[in-house]
Amino acid sequence: MKLSAMKLSDFDFDLPEALIAVRPAQPRSSARLLVAQGDTLYDARVTDLVDWLRPGDRLVLNDTRVIPARLTGLRHRDSAQGPVAARIEATLLEPQAEGTLWSALVKPLKKLQLGEQIIFSDVLSATFEGVNEGLAYLRFNLAGDDFDAALNAAGAMPLPPYIAAKRAADAQDLTDYQTVWAKNAGAVAAPTASLHFDEALLEALRARGVTFTYVTLHVGAGTFLPVKVDDISEHKMHAEWGQVSAQASAEIAATKAAGGRIIPVGTTALRLLETAGRSGTITAWEGDTDIFITPGFRFNVADALMTNFHLPRSTLMMLVSALMGAEAIRTIYAHAIRENYRFFSYGDASLLIPPQVTP
Repeated sequence: MKLSAMKLSDFDFDLPEALIAVRPAQPRSSARLLVAQGDTLYDARVTDLVDWLRPGDRLVLNDTRVIPARLTGLRHRDSAQGPVAARIEATLLEPQAEGTLWSALVKPLKKLQLGEQIIFSDVLSATFEGVNEGLAYLRFNLAGDDFDAALNAAGAMPLPPYIAAKRAADAQDLTDYQTVWAKNAGAVAAPTASLHFDEALLEALRARGVTFTYVTLHVGAGTFLPVKVDDISEHKMHAEWGQVSAQASAEIAATKAAGGRIIPVGTTALRLLETAGRSGTITAWEGDTDIFITPGFRFNVADALMTNFHLPRSTLMMLVSALMGAEAIRTIYAHAIRENYRFFSYGDASLLIPPQVTP
């Protein structure tokens, strides 16, 4: 199927509302795992990864750290009736080159005037400096470590819209919506397949002979943006900053040369690897990637993928369809729905091993 022939409806499915997870499994690694090995499906648990992965396999993990990017504050203004305040919600998206300036989604944007200040806490505030293509630009009163500390105190985790619509973020999400290896702050959405790992599982995999490589891709809020065109070849992907270090690319190349499988954990890690491997072999890479992976894509780096179950009509459904084949993904998702797997960011996981990789 050529890209130009693919329609958004090709990646649609009906999901019962009850299967949308609003909390993760406890403990993390007890979540269910649907293994698709070629055309065969197996119902398992995430802890069973030690049986499905082989000595010499390498898991590639995204070490981005989610910032508590959702802020609630007040805008104060004098009126004929006296002082008035308006509640303002802001979700930070990306820092700008000037350091204290951030792009953000602000609601309600119409209640702000240029130059007005929003008070988020006793120590954290921002000035509204403008708007471009629906995004607000906020200049904060703090920078560096002071800003990070104030944001950690005042902010909440930016839960995906389908969770936020059902409940507010709370203190538990500060742990639940962060990987155990999170290191480099900058993401406003978690690499959710990685949320299934705990230290016990990592140690068991090491004992199995599985190795790990860390890369960084700062997941942006654009990951939740809907595809609005019917002909998917017309869709423009959001760009996200990522880095594959020289050490990481060398580790991956050595594993492939030795016959081991490269298995990214999450679509973010996979997109980054395939960006760095566009030439046919993996190399060190850093920059903004807007790679759009759809059926017909040639994978140069990833041999398999661990990932959660994705939203219908999303770019991530297109990505997993590119890896496994559109018909296979329809079968996998139908099985997951029939067997009551939990979906989306806090849901269960899948291990997708394309037919050509099956031993």
